[in-house]
Amino acid sequence: MAGYSEDELIEQPAIALFGELKWKTADCFHEFEQVGGSPLGRETASEVVLVRRLRAALERLNPTLPPEAITQAIEEITRDRSRMSLAAANQEVYRLLKDGVKVKAVTATLTPALCTHPRGRVPGERGKAKRAAEGEETTEKVKVIDWSEPTKNDFFLASQFWVTGEMYTRRADLVGFVNGLPLLFVELKAAHKSIESAFQRNLRDYKATIPHLFWYNGLIILSNGSQSRIGSVTAEWEHFAEWKRINSEEEQGIVSLETMIRGTCDRVRLLDLVENFTLFMKTKKGLVKLVAKNHQYLGVSSAIAGLQHIKQNQGRLGVFWHTQGSGKSVCMIFFAQKALRKLSGTYTFLVVTDRTDLDEQIYGNFVDCAAITEEKAQAESGKDLQRRLQEDHRYVFTLIQKFGTKKGERYPVVSQRSDVIVITDEAHRTQYDTLALNMRNALPNAAFIAFTGTPLI
Repeated sequence: MAGYSEDELIEQPAIALFGELKWKTADCFHEFEQVGGSPLGRETASEVVLVRRLRAALERLNPTLPPEAITQAIEEITRDRSRMSLAAANQEVYRLLKDGVKVKAVTATLTPALCTHPRGRVPGERGKAKRAAEGEETTEKVKVIDWSEPTKNDFFLASQFWVTGEMYTRRADLVGFVNGLPLLFVELKAAHKSIESAFQRNLRDYKATIPHLFWYNGLIILSNGSQSRIGSVTAEWEHFAEWKRINSEEEQGIVSLETMIRGTCDRVRLLDLVENFTLFMKTKKGLVKLVAKNHQYLGVSSAIAGLQHIKQNQGRLGVFWHTQGSGKSVCMIFFAQKALRKLSGTYTFLVVTDRTDLDEQIYGNFVDCAAITEEKAQAESGKDLQRRLQEDHRYVFTLIQKFGTKKGERYPVVSQRSDVIVITDEAHRTQYDTLALNMRNALPNAAFIAFTGTPLI
């Protein structure tokens, strides 16, 4: 059956596609059999971070920091997290990658000294040539990934990558490294096999036997060539999702490994997904990691593009339509978090609902994802709402009924700010009557985006 193996039909075309997307690639099946040791710099297969590539990236991204700071950062990134749950370890590493690693660095402080004269010291004169150095300890942040210019990072794809755990050794089909860190895991099956078996039999086994590989993971892809699904390190099978479109919802949906790779593993798109479309949420079952699904990524990206052209749009950011149960509040969090992180300005997001249970649900999701840093962000009354809108808060949650007025009264202008973004839920129900008019009178320069899970006429 030469020419019909999983390797030739699925893996090799996938590797070629990664090469087309400007990833460096290497077959690592014989990594430890080569003269001179591993070409990746690993001493044993238990090492899952390519330290040589990591160090080179950190030195390049942090040119002003001393070698000791780089070494400290590497030690913090690669330290043992086996006593933590997989989700907690992944979250801890994620924060280091996203925000940088804090280290203690000693910098040289130069102080003037008296100069010397060939015939002795000249009283009262300060020397220009001779200076004394004193060490001063400071806290520095080591950048791990260049999020603003993704292509300046090191992207490397290893195929047939051996990893040894406490008891067993496993061989992963494809592992994608960014600056030496294994952010991407791809499990491939033969075309005639179900990709659910890739989850139930392979991925479950990998997470149990070589969990340290997944401390760093950003995305997991399962595929048999014709079918592909993507998910997070904590996702159960039912939460692994297809990726049918690359650039917009208007495209014809195509379920294939090529669409998956082009849609999620392009260097810019991969780092965008990891940086801005990843959340950790506290649930009754424990900590779970959420990665955007295809429709969430495309919809939020479209909304962010609208926000970047807010003046031309005159504050109209459009309607974000969802089917029921497709993660509407999560999209709100993705949208707000990316705007606050990537766009200039100090935005305030006003989240408006028309039912107490919806307000509690959406607010609770924001809190559980640690998006809210204030102790309380829900308006308790109409007066409290006005006060909050006159202050500088990142988030305000309210029922639209709090924009109510007595008969014949006109709602006052509360804020003239143009960086207030109003997110309305189930917009078709109450956002077109007197309450909506009051809201617009209160915030004449605000921008509006509506989310709904009900079909619109």
